Amino acid sequence: MSDVISEYQKWKQQGESLKMQAKQALESRFRELMSEAVSLAEEYRSDFGAALKPPPNVTAFRYKASGKAKAKRANKRAATAPETARPPAKEAKEEKPDPKTAGLQKRLATAKKKLEEAKAAGASTRAFEDRVYELEDALRLAGQPA
Repeated sequence: MSDVISEYQKWKQQGESLKMQAKQALESRFRELMSEAVSLAEEYRSDFGAALKPPPNVTAFRYKASGKAKAKRANKRAATAPETARPPAKEAKEEKPDPKTAGLQKRLATAKKKLEEAKAAGASTRAFEDRVYELEDALRLAGQPA
């Protein structure tokens, strides 16, 4: 009887070990594929200027764009633009819009575009109208001094 129990415990331990190895292998493969997907999406965006859409069964695919692509663009601009053409630092700071406001404006434009698409498709627009209202309200509040 104790032989059966000890064999069962060995079998269970081997199963757990194999399960952990499989888990690690699947996680590493997933990370590799996601990294490849990110690089493909960045390449597509840089070559064609638009975001690559995931398949319909994928509800979200978000990643942080690497600083390398921005650095390359900045280096190309710096190489072609003469140093004397740069405005003074104070003027550059004054011209830049508030990043929060700029982000809200960008999200508002996207929400309005989605609202128009939903109207054209004859789909329900309430959620999109609510989102546009929320973003417009947030922009009004951001424009006021705190």
